[in-house]
Amino acid sequence: MLLLLGLCLGLSLCVGSQEEAQSWGHSTEQDGLRVPRQVRLLQRLKTKPLMTEFSVKSTIISRYAFTTVSCRMLNRASEDQDIEFQMQIPAAAFITNFTMLIGDKVYQGEITERAKKSGDRVKEKRNKTTEENGEKGTEIFRASAVIPSKDKAAFFLSYEELLQRRLGKYEHSISVRPQQLSGRLSVDVNILESAGIASLEVLPLHNSRQRGSGRGEDDSGPPPSTVINQNETFANIIFKPSVVQQAKIAQNGVLGDFIIRYDVNREQSIGDIQVLNGYFVHYFAPKDLPPLPKNVVFVLDSSASMVGTKLRQTKDALFTILHDLRPQDRFSIIGFSNRIKVWKDHLISVTPDSIRDGKVYIHHMSPTGGTDINGALQRAIRLLNKYVAHNDIGDRSVSLIIFLTDGKPTVGETHTLKILNNTREAARGQVCIFTIGIGNDVDFRLLEKLSLENCGLTRRVHEEEDAGSQLIGFYDEIRTPLLSDIRIDYPPSSVVQATKTLFPNYFNGSEIIIAGKLVDRKLDHLHVEVTASNSKKFVILKTDVPVGPQKAGKDVTGSPRPEGDGEGDPNHIERLWSYLTTKELLSSWLQSDDEPEKERLRQRAQDLALSYRFLTPFTSMKLRGPVPRKDGLEEAHGMSAAMGPEPVVQSMRGAGTQPGPLLEKPYQPRIKISKTSVDGDPHFVVDFPLSKLTVCFNIDGQPGDILRLVSDHMDSGVTVNGELIGAPAPPNGHKKQRTYFRTITILVNKPERSYLEITPSRVILDGGDRLVLPCNQSVVVGSRGLEVSVSANANVTVTIQGSIAFVILIHLYKKPAPFQRHHLGFYIANSEGLSSNCHGLLGQFLNQDARLTDDPAGPSQSPTHLLLLQAGEGPEAVLKVKGHQVPVVWKQRKIYNGEEQIDCWFARNNAAKLIDGEYKDYLASHPFDTGMTLGRGTSREL
Repeated sequence: MLLLLGLCLGLSLCVGSQEEAQSWGHSTEQDGLRVPRQVRLLQRLKTKPLMTEFSVKSTIISRYAFTTVSCRMLNRASEDQDIEFQMQIPAAAFITNFTMLIGDKVYQGEITERAKKSGDRVKEKRNKTTEENGEKGTEIFRASAVIPSKDKAAFFLSYEELLQRRLGKYEHSISVRPQQLSGRLSVDVNILESAGIASLEVLPLHNSRQRGSGRGEDDSGPPPSTVINQNETFANIIFKPSVVQQAKIAQNGVLGDFIIRYDVNREQSIGDIQVLNGYFVHYFAPKDLPPLPKNVVFVLDSSASMVGTKLRQTKDALFTILHDLRPQDRFSIIGFSNRIKVWKDHLISVTPDSIRDGKVYIHHMSPTGGTDINGALQRAIRLLNKYVAHNDIGDRSVSLIIFLTDGKPTVGETHTLKILNNTREAARGQVCIFTIGIGNDVDFRLLEKLSLENCGLTRRVHEEEDAGSQLIGFYDEIRTPLLSDIRIDYPPSSVVQATKTLFPNYFNGSEIIIAGKLVDRKLDHLHVEVTASNSKKFVILKTDVPVGPQKAGKDVTGSPRPEGDGEGDPNHIERLWSYLTTKELLSSWLQSDDEPEKERLRQRAQDLALSYRFLTPFTSMKLRGPVPRKDGLEEAHGMSAAMGPEPVVQSMRGAGTQPGPLLEKPYQPRIKISKTSVDGDPHFVVDFPLSKLTVCFNIDGQPGDILRLVSDHMDSGVTVNGELIGAPAPPNGHKKQRTYFRTITILVNKPERSYLEITPSRVILDGGDRLVLPCNQSVVVGSRGLEVSVSANANVTVTIQGSIAFVILIHLYKKPAPFQRHHLGFYIANSEGLSSNCHGLLGQFLNQDARLTDDPAGPSQSPTHLLLLQAGEGPEAVLKVKGHQVPVVWKQRKIYNGEEQIDCWFARNNAAKLIDGEYKDYLASHPFDTGMTLGRGTSREL
């Protein structure tokens, strides 16, 4: 079998013999048999492999994103077929895993060392995309294989990236281009930000190359079928279009980019520092600072190749940008071809007249001649250096060059290394160069190095893109410098192996990120010093940031590290540190011209990438296999990753979520728990084990009512309340409406206060630090005597001090009827730790006993009579419990999600004579209300 794996990022694999490859390339055309075009089209349509599923699962934890793509295909043809899987991924992302299942064979990707010279296996094609729909800022991963007739294939691709903040937002983009309509298509994104989510939006599907311009976004709302669930720190976004909805968007299955933009809350001026397992990350994004004056020179290519649309769009964009300059800014304009044409030989202040004159100068630029890149840059740097030297404002302003070209150097100095050296020597680190390359003929590597070596950024604009909108969007990112010469220091005795800590500028809407290792994991406070310049003074910020205890973490990727590496499982902050460090090493390697230094940087980057399974220019991917597929192997290799980070192990006191491998013990779907419960509409069941009696009753509440289920606040410190949701009654039923529990809230007051809010979709745990746990992932959380275990889409188990345990069953419907709602069932598994004073609709019956009588006036202990009653032949009886005599009738009821049927004695009329007081006495004022009008414990507090 021939397996081909290709990646424009830097990978092309061929597994199989040369003879196989040659035979596969054989066609009927070579035999001289000409097949009519219509027949060939029908053949392709008939035999085209069917995509049965395309799903993307992404989890973002503190800006670090883990994404897994799952694709399943079916060969419907009567012969073996070539099949291809392709996926656009962000250019900044690192692929971490690829697994392929072909029939009963498994091929597992492995990141290995890459030879210095590319052989048959690896072909570097960085910064090139070959697909027609290749988007700006993306690269394409391809894998193809031969599937036997009537067989299936599955592809699983995982990658990671650190989201960058631009224009005040983080953007997470997922390519949804399955190339055909898919029976099951879904995108599921979870965002967990401990600082709190300040804003979140889902953009319309984007299927053009004009992305991120920052202006004129379509505000028509999220794509059809998108569902957003969000609270303060957690958001879940699901996009799950039907085949009909997909067809309305695009018949060819190229739906576009699913884009999420969000930002987080920021409180401390020193930034947000998160610590976990000996690693830290520092997010620094100050706001409410006065902008620094800009000294900016716009350098515009006006060579002959810019003729037509490119030059016109660029001129229009510069008109807009000139109007955006501030009064304190200074500017000039240079046009270059084979001649350097300077508007003014000095920087001009921003006035209405100077803006008008600048626009006139730009308007009269005409395309002609060659491209003198070196001369244009030298002239622009001289203008800036001259102005700064004569005005002595270097520390209180920012000098920028915005350089735009569509070609290669053809006039003057054309040698790339000399251009770079000349520019570096002239700028001396005092001028930042921001470059934009237009079209396919531009020397993008030169522009990239010019920006990297001179504290700038670079952007590429494809031939058919709107150069003007790209230029405006790029300028928007750098239009408001707030700080310059930023230095962030940590005590050398506390921090080692930190990423870059010196930054030339900080622009409004961006973010500075530093990560490193802590020398002492038990460190309570981390001293941080930030020095920088702003428009008025030299800024120094000093503070000791509390880091708190660090808990052991696991891996969130769903694919644990290879065994035998001698290291513990990494966490998301460690992976963020490794990602950032690898990126900086690659950047330094690209900038360096010293061969021994380049080799040292290459080796360090390669070693780190191998350790953390990153596919980079210095590593390659080999497919191991095939190996026979075993039962459950699909889950082990693919589904656990495709369903996202599962399970996630979290600490209540740590800095965030810690990643983890699959649990050693799988959850048992059937749990040994007591019958004492409330479930369904809502049906209450109370078990009296001493007398071997089970009593049941219904409570017909109103939607929005909050019922007290367990009230033991004064003794064990535990309170459980449940909130009802309404639904229409089923047809021909005796009820006017149905009610279910949509929320169960648990307050634990001892030894320390913790709050739990459980719904069918998520668990919110606030025990000093607030955590949000999605219910579709298996999760274990434990601290301070409280443990919360989530079995994905099945149940939530809450254990308190080892002596109290509650199980909350999750009831989900694939296609709910109008009278059905996703809801919860509440079961008491262990009540040993609850006191004899415990109350509530269920709690009042714990530690109690009951017995049956045949007559309200006095009990009859006739064994025959009791046997008849329990067999259902005696329709009614009297139950004696807690001094009450309650008429009851024998009934059967299903519990445990319908898995078990029980016999019980049913008390009618809302259990009016069974419970203490009446229904209204059990209504709470809010979800965490601990007050109780019956029994002990009358305090109301949060």
